[in-house]
Amino acid sequence: MSFKSENIDQLIFQCKLQNSKAQMEVYNRYNKAMYNVAMRIVKDEHFAEDVMQEAFLKAFQKIDTFKGEVAFGAWLKRIVVNYSIDFYKKNSQFNYDDYETKIYKLEDNSEDESLDYNQIRVQEVLEAMHKLKESYRMILNLVLIEGYDLEEVCEIINISYANCRTTLSRAKESLRNQLTKKQML
Repeated sequence: MSFKSENIDQLIFQCKLQNSKAQMEVYNRYNKAMYNVAMRIVKDEHFAEDVMQEAFLKAFQKIDTFKGEVAFGAWLKRIVVNYSIDFYKKNSQFNYDDYETKIYKLEDNSEDESLDYNQIRVQEVLEAMHKLKESYRMILNLVLIEGYDLEEVCEIINISYANCRTTLSRAKESLRNQLTKKQML
């Protein structure tokens, strides 16, 4: 039986019945996107692939907990993000104190009028993000690229809402400064 023409709800039903062909079809449909999610957090091709595959295994083991309240891709992405962050925490020099020990006063940061944001390419933004410190890069990835809201980010990286909001504000300002420097060169 071929599952290529099946919709995702039918595939999930078959996955809940432990149908390995349905699982393979789900994997084939989502693996590239989930690899990209893992890669943005883990920052290593081989580890990102391992993390992504482990996340799929976990998702298939826990498929009965998927209730359809959110899109399957969003549910799967959450698993991949959590696995990626756990891996990253265990295998990097990530400074977790950045979130909890540094509480900054939120300021109304005025936009730099000299920076023409329409001229900046996506690659330049990603390169500028890569130059930021780890805590800033992580929160920008989760909010701007992965599309999580602040409450979800707080839960994922286990910080308070105020610290999350402050770190995001500082991360955006730092990114803006990086882009301004690059624009001036």
